[in-house]
Amino acid sequence: MNNSTSFIKVALADDHVLLRNALAQLIDGFGNCKTIHQSGNGLELTGHIKNGNMPDVVLLDLNMPGMDGFETADWLHSNCPQVFVLMLTMYDSELSLIRLLQSGVRGFLKKDIHPAELKLAIQTVMQTGYYYSNHTTGRIINLFKKDDSGGSGLQKAMLTSQELEFLKLACSDLTYKEIALQMHLNPRSVDTLRDQLFQKLDVKSRVGLAIVALKNGVVTV
Repeated sequence: MNNSTSFIKVALADDHVLLRNALAQLIDGFGNCKTIHQSGNGLELTGHIKNGNMPDVVLLDLNMPGMDGFETADWLHSNCPQVFVLMLTMYDSELSLIRLLQSGVRGFLKKDIHPAELKLAIQTVMQTGYYYSNHTTGRIINLFKKDDSGGSGLQKAMLTSQELEFLKLACSDLTYKEIALQMHLNPRSVDTLRDQLFQKLDVKSRVGLAIVALKNGVVTV
C-alpha cells in the first residue's frame, strides 16, 4: 500500500480499554487496515463520525454504557448506511441476531475468534458487504425451519419496538401499572403485551421474561 487512502479505515467501539487497544494493535498489523479512532461507547463513536472521521468498517461491542451496540447500529444504519458494521458479541441467540440484522449489522464476531478470522471478516465485508461464519449461517437458517406448531423461529424472534420496550421495562422494579403509564398505554394493553410475549418467548412469568432479556442482551447487569 503506497498511501493512506488504500487502507481499510476501521473504527472500534468497546468499553473495555485493554481489549479495544489490543484489537487496534492487531488490526493495524494486518497490513491493509488502519484503526482511525477508538471509542468507549456509541456516543463517542458517533461524535467522531459527526466530526468527519468516517470509517469503512466499525467493530462494535454490544454491551456499552450510555449508548449500546443496538442503539449505535440503528444510528449508523440510518445516518451512515455505507459503513459496514461488524458486531462483537457473546450473544448469538435468534432474538439477538434478528434485532441486529434489522439494525443493518453486516456480520457477527465472537470475542474469542482467531486473529485470522478477524482479518478475513474485515476483508470479506469490504468485498461482499457481509460476513457470516458457518456457525452464524446455521443459526440464521434455523430461523426459517418450522416447529411442531407450524411456526418458525423467525416469527418468534421478531419482536416489535413496543414489545422490546415492554421487555426492558419488565426487567425493572416498576409495577405493570407504572409500565403502562411510562408506555402511555392502558393497563389492559400492557396485559395483552405481556401475554403475547409469554407465548412468543415460551415463558410463564415476569421472571421468565427477565431471563430471556438477560440471555439475549436486551438488558445487561
